[in-house]
Amino acid sequence: MVNFSSKQISFGFNPKQLGRVMGATAIAISFWATPSFAKDPFRTSNPRPIGDKTEAAFRAVFEQGNYKAAETFLRQAEPDEPLAYALNAAMAYNNFQGETDPQKKQASIDLLKTNAAKTREAADRLLKTDPLRGNLYLAVGNFLDVGYVVGTQGIVRGTPQALGKIQQAFKNLDEAEKISPQDPELNLIKGYIELVLSVNVSLPLSNPGQALDRLEKYASPRYLADRGLALGYRDLNQLDKALVAINRAIAAAPTNPELSYLKAQILVRQGNNKDSVALFQKALNQKEQLPQGVVKQIQRELDRTQRRLQNKGQ
Repeated sequence: MVNFSSKQISFGFNPKQLGRVMGATAIAISFWATPSFAKDPFRTSNPRPIGDKTEAAFRAVFEQGNYKAAETFLRQAEPDEPLAYALNAAMAYNNFQGETDPQKKQASIDLLKTNAAKTREAADRLLKTDPLRGNLYLAVGNFLDVGYVVGTQGIVRGTPQALGKIQQAFKNLDEAEKISPQDPELNLIKGYIELVLSVNVSLPLSNPGQALDRLEKYASPRYLADRGLALGYRDLNQLDKALVAINRAIAAAPTNPELSYLKAQILVRQGNNKDSVALFQKALNQKEQLPQGVVKQIQRELDRTQRRLQNKGQ
């Protein structure tokens, strides 16, 4: 355990837990935009200008689950939007996790570092005109730095620096919350982060119920809030609630293979191996548009599920 921050919170990490934290951060900073409010998928009033190319990348990721198309849009994204850099960094983290080629892995690490820094720089500039989003993406940039530090230095060497960055991230989140505590973008991102930390990391002051409540009441778009609720209820083993939430998410974005994958996981935990197989296979039918690491994990879980069915048949 390592203590840090003015609240003296005690954190304990292992690589699997950190991966979940980074995965949740990646989800939280990558979202689907609806046609009605194309440049701000969070707010129905006082919308922020995000930009056409950045918005198109979000749609590619979460309406279609198409990371390849998102990469194309992000190469043309607006230079002052911290969300574009954050999404680039999150995708680099995903690629780093699943890559086996040393050169490609190093390239992903470098992209993660560069875009995490650019996220913070753009967020710092945004503080002058939009302190809520500026502080929010300063926090996101620090969380992305955690992935780089631990990914390159390892858990033991990287933990002291990582914890310092997490401390600063929560300070930025607190500043954003002072400005607008019910802001949907803030509550989506903070809800994901708090939920994953409370479920997977030793954090005495965390409360998964509070994080779920934040996602349920204040986060938007509802599609991503429901995805977060499904993840949270899955990890809390409240599987009936998880299934309700993932079904709502799939209704909003039916072509996203990652949602089929998540529903398959929930069915497996309910003991419904038979119905989960079709959902794993449905996700793999779109494997060309997913990160390699995600594809490999889906295949592993499908293989395990099929072996369980075979053993039961025998």
